Amino acid sequence: MPKKVLQVIVVGGGIGGLCLAQGLRKAGIQVKVFERDHTVTARLDRYRLHINPAGTRALRACLPAAAWEQFLSAVGRPGGGFLFLDEQLHELLSIEDSLMYPTSDDPAQRAYPVERRALRDVLLSDLADVVQFGKRFERYELQPNGGVTAWFTDGSRADGDLLVAADGSASRVRAQLLPRAKPDDTGAVGFGAKLPLTAQTRAWLPPELLDGETMIMTRDPFFLFTSVFQTFSEPEGKNAYLLCAFVARDAACPPGIADMDGPSMQRAIADLASGWHPILRQLILTCDPASVAMFPFASLMPPSWPTGPVTLLGDAIHLMPPTGGIGANTAMRDAGLLTRQLVAVAGGQSDLADAINGYEVEMREYGAAAVRSALTTLRQGLNTNPVKLTGARAFFRVCRAIAPLRRVSFRDYWARHTRPRPWEESPSSAATTSTLGDR
Repeated sequence: MPKKVLQVIVVGGGIGGLCLAQGLRKAGIQVKVFERDHTVTARLDRYRLHINPAGTRALRACLPAAAWEQFLSAVGRPGGGFLFLDEQLHELLSIEDSLMYPTSDDPAQRAYPVERRALRDVLLSDLADVVQFGKRFERYELQPNGGVTAWFTDGSRADGDLLVAADGSASRVRAQLLPRAKPDDTGAVGFGAKLPLTAQTRAWLPPELLDGETMIMTRDPFFLFTSVFQTFSEPEGKNAYLLCAFVARDAACPPGIADMDGPSMQRAIADLASGWHPILRQLILTCDPASVAMFPFASLMPPSWPTGPVTLLGDAIHLMPPTGGIGANTAMRDAGLLTRQLVAVAGGQSDLADAINGYEVEMREYGAAAVRSALTTLRQGLNTNPVKLTGARAFFRVCRAIAPLRRVSFRDYWARHTRPRPWEESPSSAATTSTLGDR
């Protein structure tokens, strides 16, 4: 099969789209990214992300060496494990780092916290001639030669062999390709906020909240997740903060909360948590009001469709609530896989249609598993059934007392979505027909 010169159009300059662009650029494949934001700084990315080993592997595969080193210098300090507390700050269970993810000497097999803004800066590095801002997608047209044309609202167009929708949950490309595939409302909403970790806040925060990740399991239709962020490169304490994510059922929130300003939203959340430990309410009220924001939670299972010159990745095709922290990682895994498939086409090892079909079949499998996992975590966190809650807390306490049971019960809880798939284990950067064809 002869080598092929490919032109790839990417709609959307978020994490998944930029990761794909980096991978294709690294492989010498022509790519253009069209982002609706007008400037690099238009997007307000406030919070940290948890990059699990699946996301880290994709970044290492797609990024050039300099950008990979830039990523490693920007990440936060990993570690601290995962702690489950009740609403009165009584410990239910503590999970050590080594149980969450297998230890590795390879930095590309580890988990890291990183600021969204910092990650986006890494993914934008050296792409000034690739990314065009202020380009809002309007429609696409399939061409008689098998190619595709993307049209934008300013009247401009882009021609290519493949159009990749990386334009998020409200994807306009998906709306045209799959008009019946619409996100489902989960009935839940999240509120994000940041508490600067200063000498003053550290003095009253419980020590268990000052390391790693913590989930406050309650008997209410809402829960709280916290995570510490501190970079390697900065002096101890500088710019460190505690990420706070308050998740609630829609019906539990007071009317009009979406229209409230930061301080009003904080007070409303603190009122919901009136029966919690006073320190948790103080935590909510002390967060930086400018950092408080509300995020509706939706989901979308990846459907099937006939393979053609238009495909999708990330939230555009497998949308999930952030519970579990696997959405961005799955988008980067998409980018890594699609890069491999297109490298094989460019190198003459695969036909374009077969390569895209192989990507879509594989992506649907792990993408659907990720959506199911995130929804399960959300339902567990919002569970108010007294029998199930009592049973879960009792089980946690038994696991806390019996280490072998804890290891058996939780050794695959986090790692199941990060374990290398067959194509990720191959040392080659290009996919082969057999890698995905046997699945």
